[in-house]
Amino acid sequence: MAYTYDRIIADADFDAVDDRLRNALAENGFGVLTEIDVAATMKKKLDADMPPYRILGACNPQMAYKAIGIEPRVGAMLPCNVILRQVGKDVEISAIDPEASMQAIDNADLKAVAAQVRDMLKTAVDAA
Repeated sequence: MAYTYDRIIADADFDAVDDRLRNALAENGFGVLTEIDVAATMKKKLDADMPPYRILGACNPQMAYKAIGIEPRVGAMLPCNVILRQVGKDVEISAIDPEASMQAIDNADLKAVAAQVRDMLKTAVDAA
């Protein structure tokens, strides 16, 4: 089972794709709770250069509330990470598949919520 849903946007500006992705996430009920500029962090900590790479911690409050109500420790797996990374002239978007990431939790109700969130993230990635 794949653990991410991926999309390549050909010959794209990284920051423009970032803006489009954030808008698409918002239109699908997600807010961005955290943001990590991995390239800047690697430069600062290791003096290592790498192409742009950003991790967005996306959360749909209604779905997170529902999931935590079903399985209180599921918060250890939240928020749903979505990455953007420069690949040559292209930008790749990869969103975690919540259904895959929650395979270890034996709870059918939680798996149903994870499937809904997966579909919502997929819609957002496709719209970016």
